[in-house]
Amino acid sequence: MTIISNVTRLRGDGVSLVADVWEPASERKGTVLLLHGGGQTRHSWQRTGIRLGEQGWRAYTIDARGHGDSDWADDGDYSHDAHARDLRAVVDELGEPPVLVGASMGGMASLVAQGDNPGLARALVLVDITPKAEPEGLDKITGFMRAGLSGFDSLHDALAAVIAYNPNRRRPPRVEGLRKNLRERDGRWYWHWDPRLLSARTNLPDAAAEREARARAAARAVTVPTLLIRGAQSDVVSAEGARELLDLIPGARHIDVGGAGHMVGGDDNDVLSRGLVEFLDEAVLTA
Repeated sequence: MTIISNVTRLRGDGVSLVADVWEPASERKGTVLLLHGGGQTRHSWQRTGIRLGEQGWRAYTIDARGHGDSDWADDGDYSHDAHARDLRAVVDELGEPPVLVGASMGGMASLVAQGDNPGLARALVLVDITPKAEPEGLDKITGFMRAGLSGFDSLHDALAAVIAYNPNRRRPPRVEGLRKNLRERDGRWYWHWDPRLLSARTNLPDAAAEREARARAAARAVTVPTLLIRGAQSDVVSAEGARELLDLIPGARHIDVGGAGHMVGGDDNDVLSRGLVEFLDEAVLTA
């Protein structure tokens, strides 16, 4: 199917968000919002966005506030509630209920937004995120992000850091892809996200109980078709955490991606995209 792509800006809650749009040239089935994890950018969803466009869906891959080409928050608010408010503003602007597909941070924002506004989305897809998150896995992510705050001498040094963080990734990252997530300043390369997101109060370890309670309350309010895509080797979402989510959202579906860790899209994007498309066709179009 012929698809059309362009870059656009969307109105968040007091911030402007940049997105790539992939859509079929002819009639479309609906709209999907693809939301990345903390420290990533919209480009992590590019292959999935293209595939959805080819399957007849309009897909937006969106840079979250403080990430990529989107605005940084003047007040430094990078809580899940702030990201959820951005989502509500985007959906209001679109004028139709989309399917929300969120990985990690983007998934938590989607869960909170949908739980607070049951009519917001057409369906919900959570990629390796549940109310209960394993602290060791979260600490590993935070440690990796903090280690890069001082920048890198070269893109190859940044590549080496990514490989060391996830040495078992099936599809090794490439320098060309990393270039989209870094910016050069004074001869060094820095990740292109606001460092203040690491110090936001609700993102700190001692706020874990508060975050989990908020997410569980949101999950209990979700009534739309829901899919959890979990990396079978994830150190963030355990089998117990997955079971709890399925109990909180009756009727929710679950896919384990064998060989994938927390970064499911990077570890095995083909399986993720195929499972997503099947869910859209089987559960969303028939709902």
